Amino acid sequence: MNSNTMNLFKSKNTLQVLIHFIAWSIVFSLPFIIFGKDTDIDIWDKMLHHTIVIFSMLLVFYLNYFILINRFLFQKKIVKFLIYNLLLVTFVATIVHLWQEATMPPLPIGEKIPQAIIPSRISFLIRDTITLLVIAILSTAIKTTAKWYTAEAEHQESEKRRTEAELMNLRQQINPHFLFNTLNNIYALIAINPDNAQTVVHDLSKLLRYVLYENSGERVTLQKELEFILNYVALMRIRLADDVDVDLKINIPAENNFSIAPMLFISLIENAFKHGVSPNRKSFIHIDFSLTNNNKLKCSISNSYFPKTESDMAGSGIGLENLQKRLYLLYPDNYEFYTGELNGIYYSKIILPLQPDEKV
Repeated sequence: MNSNTMNLFKSKNTLQVLIHFIAWSIVFSLPFIIFGKDTDIDIWDKMLHHTIVIFSMLLVFYLNYFILINRFLFQKKIVKFLIYNLLLVTFVATIVHLWQEATMPPLPIGEKIPQAIIPSRISFLIRDTITLLVIAILSTAIKTTAKWYTAEAEHQESEKRRTEAELMNLRQQINPHFLFNTLNNIYALIAINPDNAQTVVHDLSKLLRYVLYENSGERVTLQKELEFILNYVALMRIRLADDVDVDLKINIPAENNFSIAPMLFISLIENAFKHGVSPNRKSFIHIDFSLTNNNKLKCSISNSYFPKTESDMAGSGIGLENLQKRLYLLYPDNYEFYTGELNGIYYSKIILPLQPDEKV
């Protein structure tokens, strides 16, 4: 459990102690509030009586709260838990009743206890027993609710750590995949134009600097991500013939205040260059970034589609599968992602919510 979680639990425990203290302080003060203006000479006897009753409630509440619930209820020993609670309540109620009997004013010598008092004493015993049962139930409800909240917090923390670990693993997969594809392009370019290949290696170093260092956080500024895409497209254009139509449109103000998870679009753009260009047929790649009316980022890509042969498909699909998982983890139920082919044209589109840039 990390330090943040420990601090959270400590603060919750402190709050619980404070709530218990305030609640029981109010209960203890009630007799003084009720009898505070009473001028009867037995006011202290009344307060003592109520104080003993409240102590009996405290005893039942915390014996159940700290011992019985932990040892029996949370260990799924339900029958023992109920039996011990009934014994506890009966024992404490009996002790309180006997104490009340012992402290009652003595009757005059020779006078018998009026018959009308006996049923009322029994009713007092039943009343005290029911009150203590309610206290035991209340103690159980509070303890189980607190345990549920703790278990839920631990579960959410565990899910958060698992998601962060999975996202980190997926992001780490992007780097070698991106580098592998780019090196393949450089290898192909060396045979065609060695001078351009040298330029590409230099430009690749800029891209790798962003991939390895500048996007290490959970989010980057939208402007940095778009600059990375601009540089990548410029890099890919170098090895293409002049008749390949590559069109990148970014209809987003340069001075914007948005941030986004890094490296989400590169897999789609890589695929467009990988499958959208033919050495002997007319080819095109159109990439369009824009903002929707509700400030969502829309990336639309269309390209001519020339499926690779089976021997050229090594590693294909890894980037798209990675992208799908990252979108699901980063934007659950809050994104749109489509891919498909129609009449020799491959289409892909992503629509994502943007977040304000808070010094990412």
